[in-house]
Amino acid sequence: MQKSQPKKAIRPKQKQLQQPGLEAPMKPQPLSDPIANGSGKLQDRVAIITGGDSGIGKAVALAFTAEGAKVTIAYLNEKEDAEHTKELIEALGGTCLLIAGDITKETHCKKIIDKTIQQFGRLDILVNNAAVQYPQKNLEDISTDQLIKTFSTNIFAQFYLCKAAIPHLKKGASIINTTSVTAYRGSGHLIDYSATKGAIVSFTRSLSSALADKGIRVNAVAPGPIWTPLIPATFTPKEVETFGSDVPLKRAGQPAEVATSYVFLASDDATYFTGQILHPNGGEIVNG
Repeated sequence: MQKSQPKKAIRPKQKQLQQPGLEAPMKPQPLSDPIANGSGKLQDRVAIITGGDSGIGKAVALAFTAEGAKVTIAYLNEKEDAEHTKELIEALGGTCLLIAGDITKETHCKKIIDKTIQQFGRLDILVNNAAVQYPQKNLEDISTDQLIKTFSTNIFAQFYLCKAAIPHLKKGASIINTTSVTAYRGSGHLIDYSATKGAIVSFTRSLSSALADKGIRVNAVAPGPIWTPLIPATFTPKEVETFGSDVPLKRAGQPAEVATSYVFLASDDATYFTGQILHPNGGEIVNG
């Protein structure tokens, strides 16, 4: 179990050419192992985690496993990362179903839900985590194709997955969406990405109200700068080198430090939480 985190933000310059990026070539490797020993908070529950092959999703998958959950990891095409995460889950004594494919397609989102039900017989937790971001200096540089891709991946997929999952969710189930600090403070070079993350906040709050009578809780997590494959796949080597150094804690967070928020929201510790957003962001002050 990981007990300490790096104090310095500086890391080697590096760049990946494709999104959502791979974890294997990252230096240093993100810290994903559960921070605390599990105590059975999610024993025998079944969770779906999109983007669960690496980064925050991977850390959530491992943390859920440590708490006794069975997990489905939905990923695009990062087979090496996905297989490695499955091995780590099984080493913890857990069970993992891998499903590759494009969540921008509604038919594939339904397939993820259906395969999970076929494999495990139930669904208790849905974590909508997968996302893409494409920095542009000016609004005029954001192409229609980029706009559609960003919205299709980051917010449309959450609609598709929730629509397919809700008929299978029972009282006490939990939906957790990944938004971002950019939904609150904005980002001049990630305008379309920030817009999707703002939409996720409103989606979370509205869906929580719609599902309250069913006893299904809907919350979100708004991470700040976290060291995941999306970072070297998005930014320049120089930006990667000091990524996260501008927050009060002066460093990027680790995926394992964010995963605890998801465990809390998924568990019975959070039975009075719905429509809420948690902010593991290194000390940035936000409203909401």
